[in-house]
Amino acid sequence: MISVLQLGALDYSTGLRLQEKLVALRKEGRVGDVLLLLEHTPVITLGRNAKSANVVAAPEVLALRGVEVHECDRGGDVTFHGPGQLVAYPIFDLRAFPSASENRKSLGAVEFVRRLEEAVIRTCAEFGIATKRIQGLTGVWTDISEFSESSTQPDSRPRLSPHGVSAKLSTSSDLAEAKIAALGVHISRGVTSHGIALNVNTDISFFNLIVPCGITSKSVTSMEKELGHSVSMQEVAHTISRNFGLVFQSQMLWLDSLEALLGTSIGVPVKLPEDLRKIHNEGSTWA
Repeated sequence: MISVLQLGALDYSTGLRLQEKLVALRKEGRVGDVLLLLEHTPVITLGRNAKSANVVAAPEVLALRGVEVHECDRGGDVTFHGPGQLVAYPIFDLRAFPSASENRKSLGAVEFVRRLEEAVIRTCAEFGIATKRIQGLTGVWTDISEFSESSTQPDSRPRLSPHGVSAKLSTSSDLAEAKIAALGVHISRGVTSHGIALNVNTDISFFNLIVPCGITSKSVTSMEKELGHSVSMQEVAHTISRNFGLVFQSQMLWLDSLEALLGTSIGVPVKLPEDLRKIHNEGSTWA
């Protein structure tokens, strides 16, 4: 079973500290597998392989737009997090998930990342957006071949998705592959942190402040841009949670609070451990 906790909007430092504490508790077996869903206040993050030159905006420009800059231990280069972007942080012990490979008993890093991408691809498809992987690159990208095929059909009626009508599958703005979701993970003793950043209603202009993921040849897009209208963050959150359950073959249990998360684990008291309580009491974002 995977517990799901939706936290609302958090500054990056608080989200990072929460991940670190939950990773420590997961390693100790004091909590089960957890999927955190949230948005961040505007921030540029630099992964382990990041080049500082990929932050192209001057410090004064970043300050004017209210964008913080943080280094972190995830894989990858530079990316942006902000309002309208759904961030999913899976705190999973990979040893609890069987591998599809005959050569492994449990999930490895590459297979884990492929499953994260699959959860995003399925989620976008449910909203009428065709997406795919690109060999040699991490993340999820719009699939222009699907758009091209649909645009040549004599029947040009919009396609239906479970969430309404899409604009002929997607507008795929300039008919070039564009990144709709970035992925970057960290794995320590089999326990994962960091994860997915899916652009839902994100202000794409923020990505002009950086070279996203260090890739100059491809642009960034959002679900809103592809569909031509804003999308319910709550619907996307529930959809991606359901798809996590499918690709990781697990039941998903939605919880109301951090206390509920800790209280659901066998042998874990409802009372928060001191270190997590300290984070909890710094604000009211866990309600």
